[in-house]
Amino acid sequence: MPEWVELTEMSGELVADNLRGLLEAQGIPVLLNQEGAGRALGLSVGPLGLTQVLIPQEYLAEARKVLLAYEAGEYANLPPLDADQDQSA
Repeated sequence: MPEWVELTEMSGELVADNLRGLLEAQGIPVLLNQEGAGRALGLSVGPLGLTQVLIPQEYLAEARKVLLAYEAGEYANLPPLDADQDQSA
């Protein structure tokens, strides 16, 4: 069974879910953990709005690279997956 470690903590589950998608696209398993009351109330600010991004220890180095690229905005302006398809047909 893997040892899960915290990669980062983010404000709100929606923001953390974006990072989860990027990590999973790289083959890195991810768990998100938010305080139950914060999740139930839909909080995204303050201590109850924080969401932990957890990954298995063996993926930590690779996940940190993805996190740094994410924080640097390297994923911000990627074209949609179907952008290269001809829409005029």
